[in-house]
Amino acid sequence: MAIATESPDERKATSESTAADKKRWTLNDFDIGKPLGRGKFGHVYLAREKRVSTAKSNHIVALKVLFKTQLKQSQVEHQLRREVEIQSHLRHPNILRLYGYFYDQKRVYLILEYAAKGELYKELQRCMYFSERRAATYVASLARALIYCHGKHVIHRDIKPENLLVGAQGELKIADFGWSVHTFNRRKTLCGTLDYLPPEMVESVEHDANVDIWSLGVLCYEFLYGVPPFEAKEHSDTYKRIVQVDLKFPAKPIVSSAAKDLISQMLVKDSSQRLPLHKLLEHPWIVQYADPSGVYRG
Repeated sequence: MAIATESPDERKATSESTAADKKRWTLNDFDIGKPLGRGKFGHVYLAREKRVSTAKSNHIVALKVLFKTQLKQSQVEHQLRREVEIQSHLRHPNILRLYGYFYDQKRVYLILEYAAKGELYKELQRCMYFSERRAATYVASLARALIYCHGKHVIHRDIKPENLLVGAQGELKIADFGWSVHTFNRRKTLCGTLDYLPPEMVESVEHDANVDIWSLGVLCYEFLYGVPPFEAKEHSDTYKRIVQVDLKFPAKPIVSSAAKDLISQMLVKDSSQRLPLHKLLEHPWIVQYADPSGVYRG
C-alpha cells in the first residue's frame, strides 16, 4: 500500500530500496549494546551499525527485536506489516524514523531512530505533570506531526504518553504506529487505548482523522493534570464519561483558563466540531506558551 502523494516512479524506487534493505541487513551488521526497553512481543536494544559507507557510518540506532511466535500467537503479523509500511514512509522531525527491517527464522528486527532521552511516559511519571510551557511545546509539535500524517492519509489512532519518545535535543517523537491506518474513507474499527478513545470509537460508529484531535486533547489534559480526563475505576464508567464528555478541571494543579479553553475545544463529541489542528497552532495558549523551535529545553 503506497502513500497517496507518491508518483508511480517514487513508489517503484521505494519498493526497490525496501527490497534491497531486506537483502542487505543482517544481525551481523550491528554491534548490540544495552537494552532500552521491553514490550509485549520483544525487546529494544541500543545498536551501532558496523558498516562504513557514504550513507551510514557507525550509525547509532535502536534495534527492536520481535519474536515471530509471539506475533503469531497474538495474531498481529498484519498489524506489524502495516506499521512498518506506514512508518518507513514518514519523514518528519516529530516522528521516529524507521530506517529498515530484516528477519531470520525466529525474529523480526526493526531498525529505528534512537531517541536519546527515552520514554515520555516515564518523564511524566517522574514530574507528575508538566508546566504549561512544556505541555504547549509538546502539543504544538504533535499537532504539526499529525497535520503531516493526515496530509499523507495516515490516521494514528493511538496518541498517548507511552507511544512518545524524546530525542537528544528534547524534541518529541511519535514512536508507535501499531494502530495507524492509511485511509480514504471513514472507519469503524475499535482500537487504541481506552482512556484516549473518542466517543465515536467507544460507540462503534464511523470515525476519521478527527479521532487524533480528541486524543491530543486528552494528552494535553494529562500533561497538565497528570491523569487522563475520563479516568474511572471501572472500564464501564470510563466509557460513560467519554460518551457524555464528562470533562472536569481539578482545582489543582492551577492551570490557565486559556489551556482549559483549548482542551474544551478539542474534546467535543461531534468530531466535525473539534478544533482543527491548524487552528490549534493559532490558539492563544499555544502562541503564548509553546517554544517556536518545537523543542523543550527545561
